[in-house]
Order: sequence, then C-alpha cells, then structure tokens
Amino acid sequence: MAHSYVKASDLPQALPVFPLDGALLLPRGQLPLNIFEPRYLNMIDDVMAGDRLIGMIQTTGGSRERPALAPIGCAGRITHFAETSDGRYLITLTGVARFRVTAELPAAMPYRQVRAEFVSFEADLSPAPEPVTFDRPAFFDALRLYLERRGLDVDWETAESAPPEALINSLAMALPFEAAEKQALLEAPDLENRAGALTTLMRIDAAEPGDGETRLQ
Repeated sequence: MAHSYVKASDLPQALPVFPLDGALLLPRGQLPLNIFEPRYLNMIDDVMAGDRLIGMIQTTGGSRERPALAPIGCAGRITHFAETSDGRYLITLTGVARFRVTAELPAAMPYRQVRAEFVSFEADLSPAPEPVTFDRPAFFDALRLYLERRGLDVDWETAESAPPEALINSLAMALPFEAAEKQALLEAPDLENRAGALTTLMRIDAAEPGDGETRLQ
C-alpha cells in the first residue's frame, strides 16, 4: 500500500461507507469492486480527491432504501482505479483497519457517512505476529471437506505455503458464506480466533447436503 497508517489517530473520524452484504474486507486483504450506482460513483470521485478511504460495511435489516448498518466495518484504501467506457469504476480496496460505528452523520452527500472509531482496532495497523497459533492440519481438513461439498477448488500448493494471515483472511473474504457469517469473521478479535471461526463454519457447511459445482477463482 502506498500510504501507511501507524496509529488510529492517523485515520479520519468521518468515513464514507459502502453497505454491501456479503462483501468482506479485512486488513491487508484486497477487494475488487465494480461501481456503477450514481451515488457511489459520486463517493469514489470524492474520496479519490482526498485520502482514498471508504468503509465496507454489512447491513442488519431495516428498509431496503436505507438499511441499518452493522456496528463494525473495515476501512479500505483505493489502491487501483480504472474507468470503463460505459462510465463504471473498477477499483480495488486494500484493507487498512476495522472500525466501530459510533454515529451516522447527517446526509450532506447522496452516500452515507459515519463517525468511525478505530482505537479498538489499532492492532489491525500492524501485521499479525508470527507464528500464529492455529491447528493447520484441522484447518486444511475442514477446507477440503468444504470445497468438496461446494464443488470448489483452490490452488493447493499456494494455499499450503501461504503465511497464516494471507491464508486465513483471503479464504474468509473469498468463500461464499452468508452475510451474518462474514460479519462474525470480521468481528473475530484476532487471527487465531478468526481461524477457529472459519474452521467451524467450513465444518458446519460441509455437513449439509451438496450443491451444484462451481470453481472458486
């Protein structure tokens, strides 16, 4: 990432947010997005002229026009930007740190903004310490069963050699869990707890009846 953040006070208190259920961003993870709705095109224009930070956040019910926001999201910085011939923006967000929503700000823009508290997640600004303690064999056993049940596949050589943070967070972001399950993975206190939660979710899913086949890219 071109810009580095060292402490919570380096991050803005007012943060534009993109509510998108099922889209999980984690610190240092990368999330590609296809932006086409006018209010979010407006949001990208504004943040590209500033610090390039937006918050990805799930919703928790409410009206379709203005759903309630989850209490915790993850801020990401736009690290890749391209515009298509039909006016869409193709961006990549790189996760910076999770935040807690302390208030929603009055709607001065067509998109939503919140007051974000980063202090609780300041540790996100530093990579996870090595080694991370988690049961790697049990994790891969659960992953194999999950992928078999879903008809998915991964590059096993890359997965087995990946550092723990890259492995756990990339799978948490990429695997097709429900929005509430994605939120639980986001809110896991640390990488070890996220690995445990991910293992449990994969085992539960693998125990259910199978679906049609798809390949995970």
